[in-house]
Amino acid sequence: MIRRIDTDRLRLVPITMDDIDLLVELDADPEVMRFITGKPTPRIDVAEIVRSSLGHRWIAHDADLQFVGWFGLRPSGPGEAELGYRLNRRQWGRGYASEGARAVIDVGFAGPDLVRIWAQTMAVNERSRRVLEACEMSYVRTFQLDWLEPLEGAEQGDVEYEIRRS
Repeated sequence: MIRRIDTDRLRLVPITMDDIDLLVELDADPEVMRFITGKPTPRIDVAEIVRSSLGHRWIAHDADLQFVGWFGLRPSGPGEAELGYRLNRRQWGRGYASEGARAVIDVGFAGPDLVRIWAQTMAVNERSRRVLEACEMSYVRTFQLDWLEPLEGAEQGDVEYEIRRS
């Protein structure tokens, strides 16, 4: 079971099924979804995502208890997990993405099991790439995904970053 994480400006609490409405609203913003799917996530899909995220995703609030977004460390294989995050557009540009991601990485490496945390984003998603670099993650590779409905910029590929315990 994951625990609450407090940073200087954020409180990250384990996600629950009660968070579905917040996440439906988050995923309804076209700018938030621009480099993910390009369209809103249906409520039924959000509910399934939340259900499958229990135990490895946090909901973030700021000091005024305003919803900031979510952060996650999804197990992806022996000794590794994928870092993910999504922030409310009203919270962009405040350093919350880097602050929350660093906190989640620290929690991940505090246990004995993880040796590698990785993340991926579209190559054209400069904001997300800056967050990963601010978290001291290193560029690993650029690769092509097979998109059923390619997003603008998909032709430039996706990038993978990582940080290792060592």
